[in-house]
Amino acid sequence: MSTVAAAGRSTGPAAMPWPGLMALFTAAFTAVMTELLPAGLLPPMGGALDVPEGRIGFLVTGYAAASFAAAIPVTAALRGLSRRPVLIGALLGFAVCNAVTAASSSYPLTFAARLLAGVMGGTLWAMLVGYAARMVPAERRGRAIAVVLAGITVALSLGIPAGTAVASALGWRAAFGLLAALGIVLAAWTRWKVPNFPGEPPAERTPLGRIAALPGILAVLSVTLLLLLGHQAMYTYVAPFTERTGFGRTGLVLLVFGLSTVAGIWLTGVLIDRFLRATLVGALLLLAAAMLVLGLAGDVPAVLPAAVAVWGVAFGGAPTLIQTALVNASGPADADVATSMQTTVYNAGIAGGSLLGGVLLEGAGPGVLPWAALPLVAASLAVVVAARRHAFP
Repeated sequence: MSTVAAAGRSTGPAAMPWPGLMALFTAAFTAVMTELLPAGLLPPMGGALDVPEGRIGFLVTGYAAASFAAAIPVTAALRGLSRRPVLIGALLGFAVCNAVTAASSSYPLTFAARLLAGVMGGTLWAMLVGYAARMVPAERRGRAIAVVLAGITVALSLGIPAGTAVASALGWRAAFGLLAALGIVLAAWTRWKVPNFPGEPPAERTPLGRIAALPGILAVLSVTLLLLLGHQAMYTYVAPFTERTGFGRTGLVLLVFGLSTVAGIWLTGVLIDRFLRATLVGALLLLAAAMLVLGLAGDVPAVLPAAVAVWGVAFGGAPTLIQTALVNASGPADADVATSMQTTVYNAGIAGGSLLGGVLLEGAGPGVLPWAALPLVAASLAVVVAARRHAFP
């Protein structure tokens, strides 16, 4: 009996394969931790590697750039291989890169390890959503994707603060060492509990251009780009925006946002399989309302955390809703390639939004940031409303 057949038989028509889905959840958690942990460790890493803190920040930039560049070509090159070995290879790649980072005293070596980790990240993100979709019946697809992508939210809201705390107590090298160990354990867990799926024979592979031209794909990618541009323009510069209000507790604001995203992704998991379009429209309306309130009254200390909480609930579920729509438009068989395109667009949105916010911050001050985010969020909502037939039925 093949592994796929066994997985399908044991899963049944309505069951959720929790051990396998939780392995994918942990893979998403590990990828986010690997990408963003240096941002919380700028002073100690800079001192140990004898470089300014800004160059430690480039470790995050290098990772994102490598992920952006690698997602589509690496995914296309690996389409013919069985899926589980590729997934395990990416997880072991994370383990090696984090181990090198933990041991390295050379900035060039550390930067090279981060570039390789970015390639692993681009490969992993292109696989996770499609993998989750193939592990469950179609009527459970949205919930399975929500479970896996919750790893992102947990990493942002709990993992990064915990990693920073470990680094404060035991040193930053210990934090990366623990991530390396987690990658090895996770690879074994994946081998044990995650089913294998065959690669695509050359004769059956849909060309990349044809996948991009499938009805609904362009609309979903457009919503992804517009949403990330607006969100990131505001989120990257929450600290200066918070300081202008006199609220003065950026850490608390970020904690409110992180906890609210957990609530948002939980709510999305409940609604997504029955009301994907309505839930996404509601989330984007809430997000637009939060930006409007921040623009009008964000300098009122009592209003700021409440508006940020609404923002977090709205944004927490939006990526899951959009990625589920993408898988529905492409079909699970072509989901890896479609998701690799979305990974590229996602990173472009992060980079573009951060750049836009930085330019506006320098030129007009933090008060203008919500007004820059609002039309981008509104544009993403307009695309969702217009693309009713194929992208968001």
